[in-house]
Amino acid sequence: MERSSKNTKIPTGEIEVVAKELEVLGKCKNVLPFEINNDQEVREDLRLEYRFLDLRNEDLHNNILLRSKILKTLRDKMDELGFTEIQTPILANSSPEGARDYLVPSRINPGEFYALPQAPQQFKQLLMVAGFNKYYQIAPCFRDEDPRADRAPGEFYQLDFEMSFATQEDVFQVIEEVVPYTFKKFTNWQVDDGPFVRIPYKEAMEKYGIDKPDLRNPLIIQDVTKVFQNSDFNAFKGKTIKAIVVPNGANNGRKFFDKMGEFATTEEVGAKGLAWVKFEETGEVTGGIAKFITEDIKKQLENEYKVQKNSAIFFIADEFEKAQKIAGLVRIELGNRLDLIEKNVYKFCFIVDFPMYELADDGSIDFSHNPFSMPQGGLEALQTKDPLDILAYQYDLVCNGYEMASGAVRNHNPETMVKAFQIAGYTEEDVKNRFGALYNAFQYGTPPHAGAAPGVDRMIMLIANSQNIREIIAFPKNKKARDLLMRAPSVVAKQQLDDVHIKLK
Repeated sequence: MERSSKNTKIPTGEIEVVAKELEVLGKCKNVLPFEINNDQEVREDLRLEYRFLDLRNEDLHNNILLRSKILKTLRDKMDELGFTEIQTPILANSSPEGARDYLVPSRINPGEFYALPQAPQQFKQLLMVAGFNKYYQIAPCFRDEDPRADRAPGEFYQLDFEMSFATQEDVFQVIEEVVPYTFKKFTNWQVDDGPFVRIPYKEAMEKYGIDKPDLRNPLIIQDVTKVFQNSDFNAFKGKTIKAIVVPNGANNGRKFFDKMGEFATTEEVGAKGLAWVKFEETGEVTGGIAKFITEDIKKQLENEYKVQKNSAIFFIADEFEKAQKIAGLVRIELGNRLDLIEKNVYKFCFIVDFPMYELADDGSIDFSHNPFSMPQGGLEALQTKDPLDILAYQYDLVCNGYEMASGAVRNHNPETMVKAFQIAGYTEEDVKNRFGALYNAFQYGTPPHAGAAPGVDRMIMLIANSQNIREIIAFPKNKKARDLLMRAPSVVAKQQLDDVHIKLK
């Protein structure tokens, strides 16, 4: 090629091809269903219907290549740390693990069903009994849950791992070794090194109103109930009152505060209203409910809650748990609208000390997290404490406001296991029937064990800086859990239903 015809600005700029013969190997229709590299203006359902074309989009294509590299890195790191990769069954038994099961009817055993595993929970514990001291796999998990932007419907993948003779801290050390290493390899953002911050569940709910706090957001929720206990403001009487102080927030105009009020009273958030005031540079309190901020209340807010001049304060008043939830959502919205979120960083924390139990909607006691977790205090705690006061050795890894891993020290003692399930309404016979393999295995000398399961899809989504988990999965389902490419779920032939002894209503 002559020097003058070179174009070094494009990949093929130094190559010249002289065609002597042309053969079309694969014909293409004259009109594509959409322009390949213009995904922002194409309906997502159309892109998913023609996913084989959509995957030609350079950004999406690179996401799938990135996924491949991240999976290899995770496997290499776990191998380096001495873990053994073991596959566990896909056709398993149904067990209560927090979501609806996908059921698979058995042809050979009429009237009986397999369940696709929500997680390899029982299998990995059985592997500990079997003497495989450090297990892992990139495990497919199946849960019949509603889709979200950060949760793929139907199926997802975890880096599932378990260790014998391990404490909570041992599990944390593995995560702190594997996760920052993987993130640093594929991003130029700042990545937290271990040890990560540990935040008890109760503290997380008090300070952030959520158990997956985004630590890039500097705003903190404070309880100011006692400050207003003698207030004349009727909306605050008899309520838990949460406050969010926004430094320099007094600079915002009335429209901003009105818009925040509109957000708080949406059905999704559920507030009855959003009270606010400004602490002006002059020291004057203005706007919103300023007339109810007496001099005594003002001094308390300044001295005990460090409210400075030129700040704004938002107040949420409601029943305790609802006030926490609403304040958490308001905090997130304020962080986004005021552009307070720290840029180009990954901030990690562990949420620890989850309650073992919670009240179900019908008032009964239910597991709040993983039912196979070890209660803090062991069997004695189960026998002597109020169930709602018992904490568990359960933990979540959180990154930038996303739950990225969940795990626990496991309950490996059969007597403790039976008692834990009895409190949640299961008899010993129920435990034997539902978890027979685990119950039986625990009779034969079970080592203490613990583990966790970082979500692979969510990890890749964060590293790719994508806001939509479907953009890092080759063939995802849509917002209604439909595979528009393969047209699943679909109606099947009557003969297929007869084969598995199923009759539709």
